[in-house]
Amino acid sequence: MLKLRAIFGKVAALAVAVILASPAAGPAIAQDESGFQAYLQTLARQALAQGVTRRTVDLVIPTLTYNARVVELDRQQPETRPNAPISNFEPYRVKHVDAARIGQGRAAWQRVRPRLARIERETGVPESIMVAIWGHETNYGRVMGGFDLPRALASLAYEGRRRALFAEEFIATLKMIDRGVPREKLVGSWAGAFGGPQFLPSVYLRLAVDGDGDGLADIWSSEADTLASIANYFVNAGWRPGQPWGLAVRVPEGFNRAAVVGRTIPPRCPRVHERHSRWKTIGEWRALGLVPQGRGWPADNVQATLLEPDGPGRTAYLLTGNYRVILDYNCSNFYALSVGLLADEVER
Repeated sequence: MLKLRAIFGKVAALAVAVILASPAAGPAIAQDESGFQAYLQTLARQALAQGVTRRTVDLVIPTLTYNARVVELDRQQPETRPNAPISNFEPYRVKHVDAARIGQGRAAWQRVRPRLARIERETGVPESIMVAIWGHETNYGRVMGGFDLPRALASLAYEGRRRALFAEEFIATLKMIDRGVPREKLVGSWAGAFGGPQFLPSVYLRLAVDGDGDGLADIWSSEADTLASIANYFVNAGWRPGQPWGLAVRVPEGFNRAAVVGRTIPPRCPRVHERHSRWKTIGEWRALGLVPQGRGWPADNVQATLLEPDGPGRTAYLLTGNYRVILDYNCSNFYALSVGLLADEVER
């Protein structure tokens, strides 16, 4: 073990020396690499304190170098602007629920339908919802990212703006190795999500499942594991079997929107939830004159909120508690609506 640690130490030192000596590496990059190497020792101590084995720490930590690209990508993300205008949903829908994604989704659904049917029987999560999440996250497994996860997450933790989040996700990758995930599998998006469901490492540890019985929850290569893990996430988030995610409706002219304004807004993603009305039963919405478009009414006692993503006079949606489960996966009304609509098209 000491010999192995010495070898990795030499490799890391050589990598740092190359970066520092490179003519293209300015003082800022050199400073970042030096500081990053020092910060890795903090991460190592934190990992050991959380029960990660010394073997895994020694396997990973000495091989890491600072990745400025992931920090650049993180800094390019739009900051939350409470007063910024919200764009219309329709252009997003046209792009994300398009003919290609629908066609590929139907083909994927037919290809893996025996597995999907079994998972739906066991979990109550509809086959089409699993497929729609898979399609939105990775285009049915085609686009899953090529960043080394430990390196990316350690770099983002070192940068510091969201250190607590990324440090914990980095340590979770080490726990995955302790659990038996091969080091070479730890590849994904720049922000740390990976595999068909695009789980973060902490989510993988909690909710990824082995869907094909080979002993590993391989959400990178196994479609069965990917789909079963998506379903397990939805079960954990409170999916109600037999209840639709929502339905498109037409709101009558003269509708009194002030009478249905939401009374409470959850603290998580308030800007997403503040656009929803208060909860009413389907029976109550029917009595107010709303008319379904393309799908019949759910049972009268089902609770739903009203969302008009493009404003009055355009297509509106009544959204059940299962829609909130999709929001738990990705807290965006546009995302959740597109998942629901894609699921409906896949099974049409």
